[in-house]
Amino acid sequence: MNGPEVKENGSLPLSGPFRLDASKYARIFAQRRTVYGRTLAMWVTRGTDAGRRAGVVVSKKTFRRAVDRNRAKRLLREAFRLSRHRLAPDVDVILIARAGIAGKRCQEVMRDLEALFARAKVTDRSADADRSGKR
Repeated sequence: MNGPEVKENGSLPLSGPFRLDASKYARIFAQRRTVYGRTLAMWVTRGTDAGRRAGVVVSKKTFRRAVDRNRAKRLLREAFRLSRHRLAPDVDVILIARAGIAGKRCQEVMRDLEALFARAKVTDRSADADRSGKR
């Protein structure tokens, strides 16, 4: 089997082109534009080389056990994958798991992430209009 595995609903997992490469992290952290939610913190940048990509950070200090860190990463990636269409095309984000993510379901993390998108004013207005059926 070659390429990413397509899921039943036709969607692709958060793969290479949607993940932030290591060289972009320093640039995003240097801009110091942060928004905090209950389950995560989000660092945001806009730019011509950005493209709706996400990086995920989960610290050992917050989540001591590897199984907890991995679950937090999976939740953040899946929430971003499902909410990615709401981002403006020129935005990259770094998602940092907070202790509040422990025991949460994906829908709760996704709601928190979308609220952060709105607070940071990085939503794509055309995607929201298409969803509601307005033009």
